[in-house]
Amino acid sequence: MRATEQKRDWIDRREYPFESRYLDLPAGRMHYLDEGTGPVVLMVHGTPTWSYLYRHVVRELSTTHRCIVPDHLGFGLSDKPEGWSYRPEDHAANLAELIRRLDLRDLTLVVHDFGGPIGLSYAVEHPENVERLVLFNTWMWSQRGNASVEKVSRFVAGPVGRFLYTRLNFSPRVLVKQAFGDRSRLTKEVHRHYLRPFGSPAERQGPWVLGRELIGSSDFYQRLWERRDAIRDKPALLLWGMKDIAFSPADLARWEELFDDARTVRLEGVGHFPQEEAADRVLAALRDFLAAP
Repeated sequence: MRATEQKRDWIDRREYPFESRYLDLPAGRMHYLDEGTGPVVLMVHGTPTWSYLYRHVVRELSTTHRCIVPDHLGFGLSDKPEGWSYRPEDHAANLAELIRRLDLRDLTLVVHDFGGPIGLSYAVEHPENVERLVLFNTWMWSQRGNASVEKVSRFVAGPVGRFLYTRLNFSPRVLVKQAFGDRSRLTKEVHRHYLRPFGSPAERQGPWVLGRELIGSSDFYQRLWERRDAIRDKPALLLWGMKDIAFSPADLARWEELFDDARTVRLEGVGHFPQEEAADRVLAALRDFLAAP
């Protein structure tokens, strides 16, 4: 399904005042933001979000940096092609193509949720082109053997899970709410911006497939984790919502153990979306991190 400008009147342009740009890929058009000039900060979202998640960061950092924020195919303002795979590995290939086509150099790579394995795939394959890493709540390893994740992934892959995701828009409608540490931070206006990109069952394949691929793409995640030493020496900022229902303090500790040079900002009372729930603290930490030699 091709994204059209006529369907954009639901976007609050005071919150998201950015110019839409597109990259033509074999499967469809990938929407992305390209705001500001200076050192490149590339931000990668997960599910069921899109570049709107990073709007506060873009407005703040684009005064000193070039902010690139794509919407994966099937998400946000990108096309939602029927029959495409929507697997993390294929999203990662699209991201690598965007970096190549825009000739982005010396990146600060920012990742969240499924943006972790999708974005860090580029980092482990091209460590020479990545200067810094910023990790919000995310992972990059196989979840096989994690009983709770296996249970969720099996449920999403089954007929009831598929019905909930594709017919009832369960991921943005219910899971986004549940993932906030303080649900009062999710206003109706903000929530609307996560619901509207998935207006019909045909437009909801992206979130459904990623839910299924929590376990389905385990071999991809395992290959990434086996190459983790490629990014071990990168300066890393770990911005972690400590009230997350998806990723635990143990996941944060795994990242802390990996990196030789990591700063951790623990956001107490904050859930899965620090960019929404703690924007001021996130921006202050990013400014300090990017200003460091």
